[in-house]
Amino acid sequence: MDVAVTELRTNLRLWLATAKGGDEVVITERGLPVARLVPIESSSTLARLTEDGTIAPARSARRPRAASVRRPKVGTSLSDTVSQQRR
Repeated sequence: MDVAVTELRTNLRLWLATAKGGDEVVITERGLPVARLVPIESSSTLARLTEDGTIAPARSARRPRAASVRRPKVGTSLSDTVSQQRR
């Protein structure tokens, strides 16, 4: 369905309900399509990408740490830390 921006503003709840019901709403400005209002899928994006095989679940819950890099001391400036690492 196509809807003009002014009509969308006037009856926003109606058009949101239409999209929520599963219909795609194309928003037009002066007769030209500018946006699309579609319902959000119930599954999360991460779950969908995992099911598609695009991404894989994490092997462990821990965050990886860089083994060879020491953490900077609190109170040192960033420029001093970068200079020290470059030496």
